[in-house]
Amino acid sequence: MEYAAAKSSICRQCGRSFLPFAPKPGLKLRTREEAPPPESSSILGRFEDFWKRQRSSVIECFDCKRKQQVSGAATSTICPSCSAHIDLRDYKITSGFSRSIRTRGDVHLTGKGDLASSSIVCRSALIEGRLRGNLHCDDTATINFSGKIPGRISARHVMVDRKADIHCFRRIRAETVEIKGRMSGEIVAQTVTVERKGALEGDVTARAITVEKGGMFSGQLVIGQIGLTQGELLQEQKPPVASAPESNFPETAPRPLPAT
Repeated sequence: MEYAAAKSSICRQCGRSFLPFAPKPGLKLRTREEAPPPESSSILGRFEDFWKRQRSSVIECFDCKRKQQVSGAATSTICPSCSAHIDLRDYKITSGFSRSIRTRGDVHLTGKGDLASSSIVCRSALIEGRLRGNLHCDDTATINFSGKIPGRISARHVMVDRKADIHCFRRIRAETVEIKGRMSGEIVAQTVTVERKGALEGDVTARAITVEKGGMFSGQLVIGQIGLTQGELLQEQKPPVASAPESNFPETAPRPLPAT
């Protein structure tokens, strides 16, 4: 069984991708004829198409977290465990866009784009325009933008490019954060690196931080357990109990308390 509007699917037995275009009896669907590709395509374009079809990747279901292998030419698939739909398309935003995005592909927000989605979930993201939502990347989030970012950002690796000058109102969570431009905000990460000519201003909670020669860091720094604020770290440090002064008098037997 498959969705009637599905563009592609995979075989549950062998894992091969195929196009379920065969119409069912008694089902009326509106089809749109697509123009065939030009015959005079370049050799490089043919090679890229061939390589994309031969390449495969391992993706994870959004709901049940089951992993499966899909073809590089697939645009969507179905989870063989929970039958949830998984989008595999890449998004390039060149104007205003306000819908939520949840894909295992990449998201490119150009300089003229305005992404106002409440939630963006993708594999990798390149932010060059205005971002007004929460962003989560499984791999890398590259920020090459100057302005304010009101939403949260979480990724495996966050890189602030050299031309970027951002002010983040929400916390950034990542395994590694690389600052090449200018940034102000709060960071919670495993490692933070401020490269030459980079500038970071704000609170940082990390296991390690590196500020190269020529870089600048200004703010509060907590080196310790990831995910804890400075106040929470101080609460775990219990004050030492004051020990009673030693007495020079010999020990005496305890006296019973008077009855009341």
